[in-house]
Amino acid sequence: MRTEDLEKRALGLPGAVESAHFGKRDFRVGNRIFMSLPEAGRAVVKFTPDQQKLFLETEPGVCAAVPGGWGLKGWTSVYFADADEDIIGHVMDTAWRNVAPKTLIKTTAGD
Repeated sequence: MRTEDLEKRALGLPGAVESAHFGKRDFRVGNRIFMSLPEAGRAVVKFTPDQQKLFLETEPGVCAAVPGGWGLKGWTSVYFADADEDIIGHVMDTAWRNVAPKTLIKTTAGD
């Protein structure tokens, strides 16, 4: 998957906008970050620690915990260049749902 494809998919999520954090591009909903692009071929997404554990077990070649305290809070690196698009879609949707306002999630439940 190319960076451009990842960006398009992120911006296609309801309420998602592109912004920046510490000079790195990020994607937000409700002013909360669900994904950032710190370097080529790697995104960082917002998971809960339990979600992170599951993705690390099921997608070890794609997902890795961010080192240090942020990783302990669930922030997870996603190496998307050679990843299956369905997996990336699931990863992104999960991260989006973790930060999206509940009212927005309810309005998109049928999608």
